[in-house]
Amino acid sequence: MKVFMDEDFLLSTDTAKELYHSFAEKMPIIDYHCHIQPREIAEDRRFENITQLWLGGDHYKWRQMRANGVEEYYITGDAPDREKFQKWAETLEMAIGNPLYHWSHLELRRYFGYGGILNGDTAQEVWELCNHKLKEADMSARSLIKQSNVKLLCTTDDPVDALKWHKRIKEEESFDIQVLPTWRPDKILNIEKPDYLKYLKELSRAADIEIQSFQDLKKAMGKRLQYFKHMGCRISDHGLDFMVYVPAEDEEIERIFSDCLQNKKISSKDRAKFQTACMLFLAEKYEELNWVMQIHYGCKRDNNRKMYKKIGADTGFDCMGDVTSGTALADFLNAVNERKNLPKTILYSLNPKDNELIDTVMGCFQDSDAVGKIQHGSAWWFNDNKTGMVKQMTSLANLGLLGNFIGMLTDSRSFLSYSRHEYFRRILCDLIGGWVENGEYPRDMKALEKIVKGISYNNAVQYFEFQV
Repeated sequence: MKVFMDEDFLLSTDTAKELYHSFAEKMPIIDYHCHIQPREIAEDRRFENITQLWLGGDHYKWRQMRANGVEEYYITGDAPDREKFQKWAETLEMAIGNPLYHWSHLELRRYFGYGGILNGDTAQEVWELCNHKLKEADMSARSLIKQSNVKLLCTTDDPVDALKWHKRIKEEESFDIQVLPTWRPDKILNIEKPDYLKYLKELSRAADIEIQSFQDLKKAMGKRLQYFKHMGCRISDHGLDFMVYVPAEDEEIERIFSDCLQNKKISSKDRAKFQTACMLFLAEKYEELNWVMQIHYGCKRDNNRKMYKKIGADTGFDCMGDVTSGTALADFLNAVNERKNLPKTILYSLNPKDNELIDTVMGCFQDSDAVGKIQHGSAWWFNDNKTGMVKQMTSLANLGLLGNFIGMLTDSRSFLSYSRHEYFRRILCDLIGGWVENGEYPRDMKALEKIVKGISYNNAVQYFEFQV
């Protein structure tokens, strides 16, 4: 029987162990998609206790606590931090097979030096150890990023954001890790939302353009895109419920936008036409700016309306969506490619049944503009586990070129989530090592080193053209 989480954790063959320890383990990290707050980096936030660091905004953990029958008072409520931590420790004990069990113990080992097991009985011991450690100088937000060997990270930012925290970070020479904004225009596309007109006013102020037509909206977006470019942005990101492609003439889009300005109800068909027009416009702009376009889709959000009304969005009540998006995805990419060359594009679906679909669609649009120009993004959110990662990488290997994959991202709000890169790299090396030991790929260590180091770090640097 193997020891729990030893140095060869998740590495089941000799080749896997060699690939990980020789090539992957020490590679730096590019976190090209996360939800860390730039303000916390700018202010070099310190955390009073492990609950603030671990449970403050982690809906992954909140979902599991609810599944364990924990009252909301101990999850997002006003319970004392020590009591919240106790409830989480008791929940974790039951999370056999869940990636949170692995992530939590990796974080305890890598950042706090705790080699034991967290459960209800050890909660006090771990609480005291972690809180004592958090008082040390090298446990601030910036220090945690540095000791994680991160070279560059990209936050997630709304087009109206002044990016003042990015400015502050950029101006401080003592912090040499790049923190770049990412353009996330979801609120611009969500024309059917009840607070859309309020958001338009914010966008008008940010762009200093009065938005009275769709043409005005495009001008405002263009102006904000240039500002984000000035601030070092290289990536856009779109969080869509599902892919849409319902093209319409300019006059029709102006009519839809006029209806919105008059506070008329927007039909689902008109919403799809408007979103298609926005995405077509933005994709062209991304190509001009040499930005990478990310598209995340396949999520059904805020399903528990009772809890949404009580504690809001992004609190653990989303699930996989089941709307078929393959035809719309292919048609959208084709339309962009016909109007102007496609920008580099990363595609993600929250529903793993779309893995093969994405891999076949993206194969239709690869070209010599870039190696792996169209990417199948890392398994994310509900797929961010051993099974999900293996499925995503196996599909990519079957139908594309796994060696060109740009690898892992954290998609997290936590400064400790960089242990997920270790988790990913171990799974990657075990998968490749198994193929080698099974005679499915030669034991060519030069080629294997290039593949493993590339997926771990080098491919992302090349793909995004980061200067690190």
